[in-house]
Amino acid sequence: MQIAVVGGGVVGVCTAYFLAAAGHQTVVLERYSNVAQENSFGNAGLMAPGHAAPWAAPGMPQKLLSYLFKSESPAVLKPRMSPTLWRWMRRWLAECDIERFRINKMRIQRLAAYSKDLMGLLRDHYALDYEQTTGLLQLFRSPGELALAQPLMAILEEAGISHRLIPPDDARQIEPALAYHTPLNSALHLPGDEAGNCPLFTRQLKMIAQDMGVAFHFDSQVEDIAVEGAGVGFRIGAERYSADAVVIAAGYDSLPLLRGLGVRIPVYPVKAYSASVFIRDFDQAPLASLADQAYKVSISRLGARIRVAGTAELGFPTPELRETALRTLVKVGEDWFPDAANYNGSQFWSGVWPMLPDGVPLVGPTGLRNVYVNIGHGASDWAMAAGSGKLIADIVSGHIPDIDMEGLTLARYG
Repeated sequence: MQIAVVGGGVVGVCTAYFLAAAGHQTVVLERYSNVAQENSFGNAGLMAPGHAAPWAAPGMPQKLLSYLFKSESPAVLKPRMSPTLWRWMRRWLAECDIERFRINKMRIQRLAAYSKDLMGLLRDHYALDYEQTTGLLQLFRSPGELALAQPLMAILEEAGISHRLIPPDDARQIEPALAYHTPLNSALHLPGDEAGNCPLFTRQLKMIAQDMGVAFHFDSQVEDIAVEGAGVGFRIGAERYSADAVVIAAGYDSLPLLRGLGVRIPVYPVKAYSASVFIRDFDQAPLASLADQAYKVSISRLGARIRVAGTAELGFPTPELRETALRTLVKVGEDWFPDAANYNGSQFWSGVWPMLPDGVPLVGPTGLRNVYVNIGHGASDWAMAAGSGKLIADIVSGHIPDIDMEGLTLARYG
């Protein structure tokens, strides 16, 4: 089949690779001049099935309210008279129920664990080096933060994910440069979780896909998509093109394309931030990855750089960088690794995720003939990219997917 993939982020490129591996003639349509130029460029770099979890979690509504009054905050809600926002918030609040959280976390876990296995196969087969590290520490500043994490640890136990709750001294044996001046109650060690340079990996996989025959068309903004006869048509500028099938994997830019097809899903734009800075003292830098549970901010070692990523802004995000979000990233970096880098001199980035209330991505058919989606991965896009790309390739090819698709498709929204 001739298949067009709309979107050249890590999810789109993984999708194209697995489609080509399945024998399909594949083209990637990307509005930027290269792959991984938007959310894949500035994401946290985590490939962490254990850490990946829905934002809708027990205790999060109360935390969101408390964040409204802090100068450094991991989340901001801009109150607006927006029916779309409040409808989304009502759905999100319902997903914060502990049983809903368990269901959603297990769905994410299933896909992320599958994706991690595929990443290992890709890395070994092609001898890839994308500044990867292994192991992640979730840091709890207080007993209250640890208490909020109990549902997550119960799910990790249920899923058989290797994890260990450790005291501060043990955490500092794993990460010797952890600062002593910042309160640390305990840490959750996830030895199997990984991190790495997502745009570097995406560019490497692009070259591999090109060698397999995948054509990449850059500076190509897809304006609309329509089912035409036995195939699918789409417009780029003034020109119309066609393919046997199309996979929409363009992040937030997927939404107008889906609306044009009459496909409506309960997504809302959530703006996220990251800071990347070169290490000035390697002895004082992190060795792998950490996540500050109080501020919902991650710290990852990417070769000679540190990436600090997190915060979320709801309410029609604007392009400018919000100063309070940048202060939050700088604070978390300085709290844990103060001498590693000059965080105020970071390269700051922001991007918009299409966030679903339950936090679980949508992978598979849309109900329209030969139109598929691969969106909604949020901040864990890299953790699930390979797995969701392989699932799409199997579905398009008429093969039975390797994992259960329950809860991962549009069917969960009726």
